[in-house]
Amino acid sequence: MSELDRYDYELPRHLVAQAPLANRADARLLVVERSTRSWSHKYVRDLPETLLPGDCLVLNDTKVIPARLVGRRTETGGHWEGLFLNATNDGLWRVMCKTRGHPVPGESVTLIDWGGRDDIQLTLGARQSEGIWVVRPASDEDAFAVLERVGRVPLPPYIRGGEMVEADRRDYQTVFARHAGAIAAPTAGFHFTKPLLRKLEKAGVTLCWVTLHVGAATFRPIVAQTLAEHRMEAEWAELSQETVDRIVAARHRGGRVIAVGTTAVRVLESAARGGELGPFAGQTELFIHPAFQFRVVDALMTNFHLPRTTLLVLVRTFGGDELMKRAYEEAIREEYRFYSYGDAMLIL
Repeated sequence: MSELDRYDYELPRHLVAQAPLANRADARLLVVERSTRSWSHKYVRDLPETLLPGDCLVLNDTKVIPARLVGRRTETGGHWEGLFLNATNDGLWRVMCKTRGHPVPGESVTLIDWGGRDDIQLTLGARQSEGIWVVRPASDEDAFAVLERVGRVPLPPYIRGGEMVEADRRDYQTVFARHAGAIAAPTAGFHFTKPLLRKLEKAGVTLCWVTLHVGAATFRPIVAQTLAEHRMEAEWAELSQETVDRIVAARHRGGRVIAVGTTAVRVLESAARGGELGPFAGQTELFIHPAFQFRVVDALMTNFHLPRTTLLVLVRTFGGDELMKRAYEEAIREEYRFYSYGDAMLIL
């Protein structure tokens, strides 16, 4: 068995959630106690009674942009799809392209809006690695304004083949999303409603925020032969002084730092690589795998992740390899809903 084979598992297809529950907080919550190597079955709505007064809950407030682009090659009419990655300071876009044939620099693509109408054109420029092109839009509009008009929600392919419905504009977003830039969602945050957040604060739980703009590679299986050979895609992250102060104060009170999602873990641990937690702003390529020493995070709330991904490796590293394998087996046996729109696990 290879090193990566250890992070594989079989999941019945019907357990892959295709839509969220009507009430987000009604999602099931598998609460895993590392100290006793045991678990219990609860619901996300039970968090105010499950967490302790003084605990600090850290959430990722990135906002998913409608990054999936659909269009046609202007000259040939051939179908074209792309994924907006980011915009440069001089107005160029970096786009991951998918089309039949062999597009060439200088070729034009016409984007089609959500209503099926032709919109702006993109001119292909330099080709980079892994199907990424630098393109120039035929418009001086802000990139995010254009995306709001022509972009689709960038659903992962295991949700309806990546084809969005109108409800996904609301559903594939946390209720506290503030800073636009993610092209995949911090899905552990999906389970929180505004009433639940208020109830948590009333119960004495401190809420604080980090930002990590989740990139295109987050759901991809690891293709390297070993974990040591894998290289993470850089993602922009920020941890403010205010959040640092809240975490430090919670620690002084004896409270636990509970990260909501693997993205929150990576921001916090990136900011503490020097030994102490401090403000952070910039790119992170932190890959958390076995032997990693956690300096900040005491507990983790997370969704159930795809096999052979960096997300699953992080969770198994944090929760303990054998315990997490058993917890996943329990979740499958109890028919928890998996992946982005699915249920959650709380590792204490």
